[in-house]
Amino acid sequence: MKKFNVLDHEMVPEHVIISKKEVEALLTEYSITKEQLPKIKSVDPICKEIDAKSGDVVKIIRDSLTAGKSIAYRLVVD
Repeated sequence: MKKFNVLDHEMVPEHVIISKKEVEALLTEYSITKEQLPKIKSVDPICKEIDAKSGDVVKIIRDSLTAGKSIAYRLVVD
C-alpha cells in the first residue's frame, strides 16, 4: 500500500527548513528573537514529512494572487 505524502496535495504550500545562518539573518532583519516567531508543532504532519525537529525554523512559501509569493516562518516546538 502506497503511503500518502501530504506535500503532494495541491492545497499544501511548500515548507523548507532554513539554515542557522538564514535564521540569524531573519531575526536580525526583523529585530526579534526566535521565540517571537509563530509556532508549529513538531507532530504536525508537515513537520514529520520534512523531518523538522523542535528548534528548527520552517519557511512556508504560498502562492498569492496579489503578491505572487507569500513567505511565512514558523518555529517548530514540541
